[in-house]
Amino acid sequence: MDEADFKALLAPLAVSWWEADSGLGVVDSGGAAFDDRRATRRFLEALHADGGPSGASGCVPYRASFEGRTFHVHWPELGGGPGRHGSRGVAIEVVDRPDDDPYATFADLAPAAAFVRDATGRYLWANHAYAHLYGTTRDAVIGRHLADVDEAGDITRFLALDQEVLTRGRPVRHTLTYRRVDGCPGRAAGYRFPVRWGAARCIAGIYVDVTDYAQVLDQRHQAEADLQALRDHSGLLCVRLTPDGRVSEAGTVVADVLRIRLSDLIGLPADTLLARTPERSALHRVWDDLISGRRRSARTCAVLVDRDGRRRRARIHLSTVCGTTPGVSGVWAVGTHLGLPHQARPDLTAAQVRILALLAAGHSNADIAAKLRLSRQTVDYHLSRLRALLDAATRPALVARAYVLGILSPQTWPPRSATAAHPASPV
Repeated sequence: MDEADFKALLAPLAVSWWEADSGLGVVDSGGAAFDDRRATRRFLEALHADGGPSGASGCVPYRASFEGRTFHVHWPELGGGPGRHGSRGVAIEVVDRPDDDPYATFADLAPAAAFVRDATGRYLWANHAYAHLYGTTRDAVIGRHLADVDEAGDITRFLALDQEVLTRGRPVRHTLTYRRVDGCPGRAAGYRFPVRWGAARCIAGIYVDVTDYAQVLDQRHQAEADLQALRDHSGLLCVRLTPDGRVSEAGTVVADVLRIRLSDLIGLPADTLLARTPERSALHRVWDDLISGRRRSARTCAVLVDRDGRRRRARIHLSTVCGTTPGVSGVWAVGTHLGLPHQARPDLTAAQVRILALLAAGHSNADIAAKLRLSRQTVDYHLSRLRALLDAATRPALVARAYVLGILSPQTWPPRSATAAHPASPV
């Protein structure tokens, strides 16, 4: 709770808070105890006339009367150090009933659960929110021992914590579990701290029920664990990308397919993992739509390139991730239908493609030379060069590699280039 929230909480209560300069001029004030700043000013002047904060020892709260009303005042002496001119204080109006504690009116209305126990574990005070945790009323809690309220397994632990607070003399942050009214386990978080209750040193506690928050947090952790298991063990290519297109998370399958260590993969630009194909340009357009928020998800294709230069075609499913800040915080890319790895097709001349097409049709070197009006030596040179480019030692292997790499179309006869513009054209 920040200062603005605290002031908003005090606004409807029978409380007056103020900030004053060194001359008792009211800089800021609030609360429902007084109607306006003039009343607050008169109140401060009355306190100052009675000795002000110096009338109490240090910053210990004290009682004061003003215009027939009684207040419990907390007005610490700030001193004259740098940034400590003036004063800040809180006054709580005390209803004239002997059983009222100065803070009871304020704490009873607070949404946090609060209590005060003595050193033996007996409740001296509790607010309505604390009693509600146990499905009862505050009158049914005050005066009883914690053994009558809490679970048997918690009594020893709570008493030991109380003694620790009294021994250390300072607040202790604490999280406790309890049984809710509906029988389900609950969780609360807060502080225990030493207080002076009359003449005795006692233990006070203030807690906020965090059961729902803890359940949501547990569900989030479970979802993250499930997502990590899906990322690493589903067999799918799962990559999370930052808005600028770098790899922030990746599954082990991705590292295996790309033949790269997972630690080296994190932080790489995704573009370095894609072949320069028409699919890459289409993917860039889809990416712009996702990052700008025009689309939430998309399906496309991409050609991946591993560390050894081999290519694999994959279908890519892209989904945006929105964080707490406006805009897209990341994109999940999941690859499916992964194709077989193959080497990138080398750049061949038109003459080399025609030679491969004629070779696949069963023509001899002499026939190829005659059809292309080349010398026999030139054809022999081209075939030797093609065997080196396609890593094929024999004529049948050369033809097979031409089809595997997509140089020749597998669905036409006579053989021709896979990129031929016209069915009758060999290239």
